[in-house]
Parts: sequence; structure tokens; C-alpha cells
Amino acid sequence: MTTEGNATLVRRLDGSTRATLLELLFDVVFVAALALTSKLFSEELSWAGGAKLLLMLTAVWWTWSVTATTTEFYDPQQRPIQAILMLAMVGSVAMAASLPMVTIGHQLLFVASYVGTHVIRCIILVTALHRQRHQTARERATRFLFWFTVSSVFWITGALSETPNWALWGIAITIDLVAGAARYPTPRLGKVPLTQYGRTTEHLGERYQQFIILALGDIILVPTLQVSRGNLDHLRLASLLCAFAVMLLLWQIYVFRAGELLVAAGSKGSRATRLAPFTHLVMLAGVVSTAATFDLVVSRPTGTTPVPWLVLIITGPTLFVVGRVLFTMAVSWVMPWRRVAWQLLPLLVLPWAGGWPPLLVASIVALGLAGHILIPGAARETTPGLWTRKPDE
Repeated sequence: MTTEGNATLVRRLDGSTRATLLELLFDVVFVAALALTSKLFSEELSWAGGAKLLLMLTAVWWTWSVTATTTEFYDPQQRPIQAILMLAMVGSVAMAASLPMVTIGHQLLFVASYVGTHVIRCIILVTALHRQRHQTARERATRFLFWFTVSSVFWITGALSETPNWALWGIAITIDLVAGAARYPTPRLGKVPLTQYGRTTEHLGERYQQFIILALGDIILVPTLQVSRGNLDHLRLASLLCAFAVMLLLWQIYVFRAGELLVAAGSKGSRATRLAPFTHLVMLAGVVSTAATFDLVVSRPTGTTPVPWLVLIITGPTLFVVGRVLFTMAVSWVMPWRRVAWQLLPLLVLPWAGGWPPLLVASIVALGLAGHILIPGAARETTPGLWTRKPDE
């Protein structure tokens, strides 16, 4: 049963697709979390430390992604949705503030912020939709509430000891991601219908683009903060310019038909809409790694390049490109082989790069990204229109 009041909470497909000012303010909150993650990554160059930071980055990203999905399905001009946005902002600020302190006994703040944001959001939605007697939308919110409650058991249990239980947290974030990928299958309610993913508007595409553009700003923000604490000689300035060039190149790689792809995702099928959070997580990991790279390069642009630095310098932009390619393939069968081949350039010089200055290695990576953009691709990559996958059954 649907009443007239339901349309005030569930977004109308013929309504405005522009992001609200509150949504843009919500995005800005995450800049601090991403910058802190990049800084911590540059200080903890180990596989174990990287895995822990990736877990926390995933939690931060999942908070943004689910909130963006909420404002896509529901009208962000309505007070319950605005309250959810402000709640998510408070939770995100607390998560960002607690990132550097998670490993020294302040993990409860991080967990309470993450779990509280998701669970309280779902409770607000279920309550508001129950009052409006919107059964379909209420069932959707109930599915989300069920799975975030399940994962919260592992999040909270993993935070009760003196140090985080990373194994339990790994299970918790896996539950969140797998539940999302599986469309939140819930006892008696089943999965979220594919039609709800297929109703994507230009609003969601705009939200993803806005977030990635803000995230890319960390590639220049983090090394700039590093440079401001020391002398600005010509080599550090060159490193900063290299960071700026890489930021622009990654921006160009991302914006190439990104909006068109997301619109096609909504109009032609739900596969890409469901996979977009995961492909963008790969890109975001690439952004954070690249920002951490230049935090190191501007601190010491000369001398030999340690192996951990070398891996980080090459991996960051490569992860971004891989995520962007996966995003394209989620919508169409197009694989930009000619462009992706340029990412092999840093790998070809890898055997010798350890003896080169970090600035030179970063410049070679930038050259590979430039080749990705400047070399013409196949006709299917550049001509108007997309050969989209068939809609999900």
C-alpha cells in the first residue's frame, strides 16, 4: 500500500538529479579521512600495516557508498534523509579522528562511529517508511538493518579487547561487502529486487564523480603538507609538480565517459550499479596509495628507491587504472587494451628502478599514465554509444 506521502521520501525518477549542498558538504568530510589514511600508509610500509589500513579505508568508503545509495533511492530534500546525512557526517568525522589511534587502544570510537552510522540510519528509515506505509521501501531498509546488525556483532566484539581483533574485523567488513554484493538476502524478505538497482538516475553518477574528484585532490594535498614543513628546493618542487601531473592524468582517465557509463548502467541493467561501489573502492585504494607515494617522494626525491617505495610508486596508479577498467567492463564488454598496455612501462623498468631516484621512478609512472590518455584507443572505446551488457534477468 502506498500513500501520497510516500513520494515525499522515496525519490521521484522525474525529480531533480542534482546533488544538494548538504551532500557536497558530506563529501568534504571524507577528505580528512583519506588524507589521514594516506599519511598513515606512508609511515607504515608493511604488508600487515597496509592490510589494516585497507580494512579501515574500506569501512570509510562503505559508509560513503551506502549513504550515497540512500540519497539516490530517497529524496535528500526531506528531513529524515537530511538527518541521516548529518548523522553520517558526525560518524565520518569520528572515524577520521580515530584512524591514527585505532592501534593504540581507541578502536571503540572507530567501531561505534561505523556501526552507529549504519544501524541508526536504517532505524530512521524503517521508522519513517513505516509511518508512510511504504512496504517496498521499508523492506529494503529492513534488509540493510538486518545485515548491518549481523556484522556489528563482529565489529563490536573485535573492539572489546585492548587492541583490535583484526580477524573479527575482517569477518565484519567481509559480511558488509558480501551482503551488498548479494543484494542483502534476508529471511522472509529475500533479496533487494533488481528493479531497485535499475532505477539509477544521473544523480548517482554525479555523486561518484564528485567523490573521486575530491579524493584525487589528496594526491596534491598530502605532499603539499609535507613540503610546507621543510625547505622548498628545486627537487622537492619538481616532485610536487610530478604529483600534480599524476593527479591530472588520473582525473582524465576517470572522467573519460564516466558519467555516460553510470547513466547506461542505470538504463540498461543493474549489474554496473551493483558493482560500482567495488570498482570505485579499487580506484580509491589507488588514490590513497598514490598520495602516500608522493608524501614519500617529496620528503626524499633523490638517492636510491627502497623496494617498499618502489612497490608503492608503481602500485598506486596501477590500482586506479585497474579499478577504472573494471568499471568500464561492468557496463560493456570493451577492454581498452591499447591504453592499458601503457601501464606495463613501469614494470619493464622495474629490474633497474631500485637504483634510480624516487622522483625518476614517479616520472616514469606519470609517462605511462600519459600514454594511456594520449594514445588513440580502438573505435569502440571512443565512438559515441556503448555496447552495454544485457540487463540482468
